[in-house]
Amino acid sequence: MTTYAIGDIQGCFFALEKLLEKIHFDPTQDVVWFTGDLVNRGPQSLETLRFIKNLGKQQRTVLGNHDLHLLAIAHGYHTGWRDDTLTPILKAPDRDELLDWLAHQPLIYHDAELDFVMVHAGVAPAWDLATALQLAREVETILQGNQRNTLLQHLYGNEPTQWNENLTGWDRIRCIINYFTRVRFCHADGSLELNTKEQLSKAPANLIPWFKLPKRQTKTVKIIFGHWAALGGVTDTPNTFALDTGCVWGNCLTAMCLENQQRVQIACPK
Repeated sequence: MTTYAIGDIQGCFFALEKLLEKIHFDPTQDVVWFTGDLVNRGPQSLETLRFIKNLGKQQRTVLGNHDLHLLAIAHGYHTGWRDDTLTPILKAPDRDELLDWLAHQPLIYHDAELDFVMVHAGVAPAWDLATALQLAREVETILQGNQRNTLLQHLYGNEPTQWNENLTGWDRIRCIINYFTRVRFCHADGSLELNTKEQLSKAPANLIPWFKLPKRQTKTVKIIFGHWAALGGVTDTPNTFALDTGCVWGNCLTAMCLENQQRVQIACPK
């Protein structure tokens, strides 16, 4: 059995098929991890969602911001953005089954045997692994329960910008979600800056990538993440593995074998 992790697909199903073929993925024994943002902006979000769901126990998926955006639209709490490509899912006969499956995916996945953690965007610098797992479960319990609609109603917003254990209510939940699914840069104190998406060399000097913060509590944890295509898959930071290589933007889709950390890529026409 081999375990692969694949970066953000965003509805580029043909690219996913080609990459799985290139790595000789065997769905009867291999396992594939997905860094979230399965859907949106690409042309085949419905096909992507169906395929990954049907992999069953051979897949591990974490929620990305575009996945949560889909849930919010489907439940009537957002009207969508101009460049969304989610209509085929919303009109599909199996939409409710697909959306409920999506809502039951975690914000973080940890495999102790393989010694890897996977999130979509990042981890708050103040959290150690145990805290991150606990806080993710706090959100997941709500999303998977009878308060799902209320959570999605309060999903959007950049506040609060910094984690504090004393946060309560939907501010607390939103802050947790934003670190897991939206973070790229932070200020030196670990507070979120959610508007900057540039390459590291072009970012304002006062901003620090979340994985380079000096006091980050998960420095010794091997973390796989997506979300940040501008990194081009490079962090230059030990124990961090960036896998969003901009498939939907015409760059490439990347898979990494967890057993040996070797990467395989395919080019993706825009």
